[in-house]
Amino acid sequence: MEKKKALGRGMASLIPDPALLKDEAAPPKTYFYCDIENVIPNKEQPRKKFNEEKLQELSFSILEKGILQPLLVRRLSEFQYEIIAGERRWRAAQKAGLKQVPVIIRDSSISGRLEDALIENIQREDLNSLEEAQAFQKLIEDYEYTQEEIAKKVGKDRSTIANSLRLLALSPSVRELILEEKLSAGHARALLTIEDSARQEEVAKAIVSKELSVRQAEALAKAVKNAKGKTTSATTEGSLTQDPFLAVLQQELAQHFKSKVKIHIGGKKGKLEIEFYGEEDLNRIVSLLKA
Repeated sequence: MEKKKALGRGMASLIPDPALLKDEAAPPKTYFYCDIENVIPNKEQPRKKFNEEKLQELSFSILEKGILQPLLVRRLSEFQYEIIAGERRWRAAQKAGLKQVPVIIRDSSISGRLEDALIENIQREDLNSLEEAQAFQKLIEDYEYTQEEIAKKVGKDRSTIANSLRLLALSPSVRELILEEKLSAGHARALLTIEDSARQEEVAKAIVSKELSVRQAEALAKAVKNAKGKTTSATTEGSLTQDPFLAVLQQELAQHFKSKVKIHIGGKKGKLEIEFYGEEDLNRIVSLLKA
């Protein structure tokens, strides 16, 4: 019989006596410990990248508290199992030096294992926004799910599923930045308003390099969109749209002064306008300028 183990604390619970794995009549949801080398990742896992720093933090937690939630696996052979959900815990357990991990076997046909993995990971794992969108798309393409059916399965609104899928329209290099967690879902949605892929990539790089907030990214994307088809003149006073990156500065100044701000550029000089609404408001702005 497979020996049930308490997850517990301390090294005794982290490295228990070997479990016998031959009994296939184990009750549903009963976990047991098996050798970590007998567990393999699912090659169709929706998560594509794992944050090494977070994995290290999880490994420290596992050393202190043990694995609090068993891995969900599918039996491949007598002593080999494929992960359905819990690859992050499995990787962290390896970093922590564990020889065994707690698992729950789910009987699953080959045709159904990816579907299970996708749904389990969407529901239980910390996928980033693009990985989640890719998982939704996989369910639609491979299993003929509708957006409404996905929404019911994972407990989200249909509009959330639709907005997530829109991220797949971003250029490949921008999607890579999301996978690397250099851009958030909010940043990505702002970039979707820019249709030209080259300009989209340029703005994405600026967001990352300048560490712009989502609101700043939205202002920048809006300025770029408004600038489409307009030319820049070095001798004629231009609007903000002639240098879209000034949108970020304009918004920051508006937030600082809590008033409408305009930046005009022309040649080698320009003009900064700060609106005020009465004498008291003027004194407030002057005080901020002197501070």
